[in-house]
Amino acid sequence: MALTRNFKETVIQRVQSDASFAQALLDEAATLFLNGEPETARLILRDLVNATIGFEQLATLTSKPSKSLHRMLSPTGNPSMDNLAAIFRAVRERLQVSLSAHSVAA
Repeated sequence: MALTRNFKETVIQRVQSDASFAQALLDEAATLFLNGEPETARLILRDLVNATIGFEQLATLTSKPSKSLHRMLSPTGNPSMDNLAAIFRAVRERLQVSLSAHSVAA
């Protein structure tokens, strides 16, 4: 019988031990949002929040209730651009990185 691990726990451990993996997740979430795949982007961003700052600290940083932030980053969430920017800013600052967008020919 194969040994298995909880996916979310694996992501959390990897983010906490590998800064480049955390940065790659943030980059992927931003790219997915910009390319019209918000549901997947929200799920990646939710996992990244759980692994880095947590929803309680995110609530403090964004001045938004924790439960509202959980809903925003759910598969059916619908965060405003202001809320999304605040979430990205908080995670970005935690990871000590900046984001930049580049367009490429399709």
